[in-house]
Amino acid sequence: MAIKVLIVDDSQFFCRRVGSILNSAHDIEICGIANNGKEAIEKAEKLQPDVITLDVEMPIMDGVTALKQIVKVCDARVLMLSSLTYENAKITLDALDAGATDFLLKSYESLSSDSSGLVVQLQKKIREMGKAKKIPAFKPAPAKPIEKPAARQPTVARRTPPTPTAAPRPQRSRSSSPSLKGKIKIITIGASTGGPVALQKVLSSLPANYPYPITVTQHMPGTFTGAFATRLNGISQTRIVEAQDNMPLQPGHVYVAPGGKQMVFEGSARSARIRVRPTDPRLQFSPSVDVTFGSASKIFNGEILAIVLTGMGSDGTEGSRLIKAKGGTVWAQDEASCVVYGMPMSVTKAGLTDLELPIDQFSQELIKQA
Repeated sequence: MAIKVLIVDDSQFFCRRVGSILNSAHDIEICGIANNGKEAIEKAEKLQPDVITLDVEMPIMDGVTALKQIVKVCDARVLMLSSLTYENAKITLDALDAGATDFLLKSYESLSSDSSGLVVQLQKKIREMGKAKKIPAFKPAPAKPIEKPAARQPTVARRTPPTPTAAPRPQRSRSSSPSLKGKIKIITIGASTGGPVALQKVLSSLPANYPYPITVTQHMPGTFTGAFATRLNGISQTRIVEAQDNMPLQPGHVYVAPGGKQMVFEGSARSARIRVRPTDPRLQFSPSVDVTFGSASKIFNGEILAIVLTGMGSDGTEGSRLIKAKGGTVWAQDEASCVVYGMPMSVTKAGLTDLELPIDQFSQELIKQA
């Protein structure tokens, strides 16, 4: 059965081009086109599409405002189409909080070219979103005014509180996971589709004095990762920043890998530093979870807790394999709470997962390990 798609964009060119790209796929059907947010709400309710591509900037009613109404009248998965600007990054993150499933960067140049990777990427996204779970709107807990420790490096932002969670994988025990106290020196997290909301749930309740540094590798382009780090910083008591080259890893700090680059580590487990490197064009993801996990395994050996959250594909599996080979620990998000059970499924099927947890239990479990 074909995936029904509603295209929403004020540009006739983008509507025609996106329609042409999707119509060329045998398993995707365009069921309607809307040119502004108000029209999008009406057509979403009437047509009940499986997926909606929704432009961020439109006249009459913008994409985020429309999205907040669309989720009330339609069960569609929503793919936000956004340009690569810092302001649009913030708006797109608002959309993900409001219930959008994922986003895709759009530009006239990339959509105009038949050879552009965006053509394949757009069709792939629509297929994957046709299978994805709907994301409820994210409502952060009220921020508690807690002073955060000053960072030893520039470019730091502010944050507020996180959220608890836990439950083991093979045994499904929610209260008895092995203690990792004294056994780990770093926590490293990887995520893709559904990750922005999942990470807010995981990080929003951790205390400012959390005893480990945490790194986050979220599939996201440059510009977006800076805005994302700022957003996370605003809802967490820990200090959350976009990683910069040569930053020292500090307890109670969270470092978000910059988009379009690779985050690795150098030094020793006691005095490790982040290195931000140009990506290899042969790699599918920049940043890559496998690259960060693999580098962590070399510096920290088995003193690592790796966490694989919701996302398409298998990024993180090979890195988890390296971490397990050194005696490290791997946790994964469970299928029921994943937007897309791809990356966690891959590590679990490979026999690398020590614990599977619903997303709402990670924070609680991480606090228990402090």
